[in-house]
Amino acid sequence: MNFEQNETPNPSTQPDPKKDDQSKSTLVDKIQQLGQTNVPSMEHSNIHCLTIVGQIEGHVQLPPQNKTTKYEHLIPQIVAIEQNPKIEGVLILLNTVGGDVEAGLAISEMIASLSKPCVSIVLGGGHSIGVPIAVAANYSFIAETATMTIHPVRLTGLVIGVPQTFEYLDKMQERVVSFVTRHSNISEDKFKELMFSRGNLTRDIGTNVVGQDAVNYGLIDEVGAVGQAMKKLNGLIEDYKGTQEGEVVQ
Repeated sequence: MNFEQNETPNPSTQPDPKKDDQSKSTLVDKIQQLGQTNVPSMEHSNIHCLTIVGQIEGHVQLPPQNKTTKYEHLIPQIVAIEQNPKIEGVLILLNTVGGDVEAGLAISEMIASLSKPCVSIVLGGGHSIGVPIAVAANYSFIAETATMTIHPVRLTGLVIGVPQTFEYLDKMQERVVSFVTRHSNISEDKFKELMFSRGNLTRDIGTNVVGQDAVNYGLIDEVGAVGQAMKKLNGLIEDYKGTQEGEVVQ
């Protein structure tokens, strides 16, 4: 006699449709957001990469089609970097057209106040208010083909034609000039000369500085990209560790 045995399926061996759907959804999200299926793991990295791209958004929200970097996103990141003991250095990647002056200066001041080593790279462009952010790091690099546009501060939208408006613009411009000259090797006179130069930009006032020219002016420390920046940052981290150990011994 043949007896049929009813075997109950083992739930552990059965596929879970919910998990499959979640994994597919995660895979689709990675493809849509990053253009790749596998994302390099940075769990054990001691270096935090901070990217500043597109237009720096301030108090006014820009149109949704604009590629923006929001200062309210960056500021908490910078605070977390300072507090996290696992992060020993910061790499800032810049490809920005500029944007809100006060938001850009706020980001620059926070980067400059970090106690941990920080290196910046201008890739593509570090224009307008991107200049103070680039020089705020302990050491700055610029790619050979990257550019930096130096021009006077401007206002968009409704402008009230009174002397106080000009004074406000002039003071804001002095804040930018003061910060850049304090955190780079360019002199105030040279920076203002580049800022108010005529004929370098079409129908505009200012100067477009490319690669090696930015280094020659003393605005950026060195021509280079990711490889050189990582080597420099690792060296700064080792020096910083040595300083910290020396203070503990004393």
